[in-house]
Amino acid sequence: MNAGPEVKNIVLVHGGFVDGSGWQGVYDHLTADGYRVAVVQNPTLSLAGDVAVTHRVLDGLDGPAVLAGHSYGGAVITEAGNHANVAALAYIAAFAPDKGESVGSLVADPAPGAPVPPILPPQDGFLFLDRGKFATSFAADLPATQAAFMADSQVPWGVDALGGTISEPAWRTKPSWYLVATDDHMIPPPVQRAMSERAGATVTETPGSHAVYVSNPAAVAAVIAQAATLASQP
Repeated sequence: MNAGPEVKNIVLVHGGFVDGSGWQGVYDHLTADGYRVAVVQNPTLSLAGDVAVTHRVLDGLDGPAVLAGHSYGGAVITEAGNHANVAALAYIAAFAPDKGESVGSLVADPAPGAPVPPILPPQDGFLFLDRGKFATSFAADLPATQAAFMADSQVPWGVDALGGTISEPAWRTKPSWYLVATDDHMIPPPVQRAMSERAGATVTETPGSHAVYVSNPAAVAAVIAQAATLASQP
């Protein structure tokens, strides 16, 4: 079997409550290594809308890409990853739903004793995290001022995005990598491990909060680069 085209494109998809600017550290590491990196600014209003935005980015590429997603962004890449330009998937402390599942269904029945994200009741169809609990749940390993800024600059997360279901999970046909953040209080590490095992992903674990892509961009970039390297091999 001949090797496929070298994978030099990376597409990064953010999750709920945040925007693509949180990927800057990962972007800096990957571009320094010669990758061409695109950051999707998905509006997180609906899963279908976010998949469409991601597809537009993928349509504009000149070759294959690793499609990486954080948190809810994992649902986006699970659906959008069936695109022909996607060579591999990288889940960064992310949801990896199966067919017919949504992020909402995955969080509906937490295990006893598991941390429960401080998501406030919907307001006009949008969700927010409790600002006073944001740092502890989402970004405990970031400087307090940075975590406070993230809490105060939250992007409204649409209820329709939370409930968007997967039609055909891309991880069933595309090679996948998964980074488990072992100090995550949004998606418990045992849940991350279970999803990564179900997806047949190559797993790396690193200390980090749910905001591991911000607090430890080198580790996140290394996982994505590994996916790109191995996806280029026979």
